[in-house]
Amino acid sequence: MQSSLFENRENLLPFDGEAFYYPNLFSLQEAGKYFHHLKEHISWKQEPIKIFGKQIMQPRLTAFYGDANKAYSYSGIIMHPMEWNEDLLQIKERIEAISTVNFNAALLNQYRSGQDSMGWHRDNEKELGANPVIGSVSFGATRKFQLRNYKDKNIVRSIELGNGSFLLMKGTTQHFWEHQLPKTGKAIGPRINITFRIIL
Repeated sequence: MQSSLFENRENLLPFDGEAFYYPNLFSLQEAGKYFHHLKEHISWKQEPIKIFGKQIMQPRLTAFYGDANKAYSYSGIIMHPMEWNEDLLQIKERIEAISTVNFNAALLNQYRSGQDSMGWHRDNEKELGANPVIGSVSFGATRKFQLRNYKDKNIVRSIELGNGSFLLMKGTTQHFWEHQLPKTGKAIGPRINITFRIIL
């Protein structure tokens, strides 16, 4: 059953990358359980980052978990992993079974409302290797996720990331495409996103 998830899966990107969406990898019951557990038991914090030389507070809460000695840095922050908990290991095992990738770290983001967001960026830090693989799991409110060609900003792909969904980005995606989670004026509830990574 799990292998069938890959059959005839459509690549969201027209060229120069691979992005595959699995809308119901986790049942609504599983998604609700994980959302509640992660919201209550993850060590969330809000940290400042540097954007164009300015220091601002991130418009979301974050946490970083993973194998020992797998530090990760971005926008002037160096994150050292906390030890995996049972929920994260269960989620990791599920996505590894269908993606055939062994992830060793996870960056968690909690978007408290539609005003929390993530701006345009690429996950291309050197510790992610030549062709980073990103496994993105979403629980909670549905949010619009956008991919934009790095050279031609007019080429944009949008997708609604739903509760219990999984988005896999791999190949040359992080070289040629940037992505964001834009703000929304809609009255929506919180969302928790986990981006599993391979730290070299």
